[in-house]
Amino acid sequence: MKKLTDQEMENISEAAAVAAEDYIFSKISKKEVLDLELRVEFHEANEENGLDVDVEVELFLDELSTADDSLADEAAQAALEEIDRQVEKLSE
Repeated sequence: MKKLTDQEMENISEAAAVAAEDYIFSKISKKEVLDLELRVEFHEANEENGLDVDVEVELFLDELSTADDSLADEAAQAALEEIDRQVEKLSE
C-alpha cells in the first residue's frame, strides 16, 4: 500500500467524521447530544499490515437521552467502514 499524503489523511478523517455523525444522528436527535469528540489516528503503514487506523468516538448525552451505551462504538465502526471505502478508492 502506498503511503498516504497529509491531504489524503485529512480527507479520509473528514469523511470518517461525517460517517460517524450521520450514524449517531440517524439513531438519536441532535438535541440529545451535548458534545461529540471524534479522534482518527493513523499509524505508519507497512508491507505486512497495511494501514493501521484507530477511531475513537466519545458522546456526551443529555441526561434524559435513552441512547444505548454502545452508540459511540457503533459510530466508530461506521467511521472505520468509511475509512475502508476511502482507502479502496485511492487504491484504484
